[in-house]
Amino acid sequence: MKILLVEDNKAISKALKYTLEQNEYDVIIAENISKCLDILENEKIDLIILDITLPDGNGFDLYKNIKEKHNISTIFLTAKDDENDIVCGLELGAEDYVTKPFSTRELLARINKIILRNKKKNIVKIQDITCDLDKMCIYKNEKEISFSSLELKILMLLFTNLNKVITREYIIEKIWDWTGNDVYDNTVTVYMKRIREKLETPIITTVKGVGYRIDEE
Repeated sequence: MKILLVEDNKAISKALKYTLEQNEYDVIIAENISKCLDILENEKIDLIILDITLPDGNGFDLYKNIKEKHNISTIFLTAKDDENDIVCGLELGAEDYVTKPFSTRELLARINKIILRNKKKNIVKIQDITCDLDKMCIYKNEKEISFSSLELKILMLLFTNLNKVITREYIIEKIWDWTGNDVYDNTVTVYMKRIREKLETPIITTVKGVGYRIDEE
């Protein structure tokens, strides 16, 4: 499991990295927002431990960006222990909020709790379709369905945002990010048609003129 530690205090980051690695976690350190965003574009991160006060900006604003684009479980780890800050962090959707000074044993326990919870969340079953988000595999009645790389990525967008509409514009933007190729509105229609034909189960809802959605049962 890969953890991204976003912390500008070198003493804290060094000590925490050592402790986490002793517990068999792979740890990457980012000292600022810029490096954090760069890492997120190039690494598959499972959990983020995030300070709020960073040299080049605010951890709350960074988290909003992370949640919108990457949807990665996040723990705020910060000296800001004001009740309003704690409530703000949790209301934004963070998994947990730990204040400094902190117990490494307590932090490890909280990390383990999130991991167990995420393992359960990473298998999504809608009607006879099962999506394993970790393996990026789709099954119909336990038999794996074969998708192209791009079809699979589009499906993962929908499965990782259950009950939310993914706009056609956002899908076009993501296809451009993934391929670097010019993308047209009709391209999305073609891919969605192929995906639906392979699923053979009507789990994808079209929101006319807007985009697509998969709803939890």
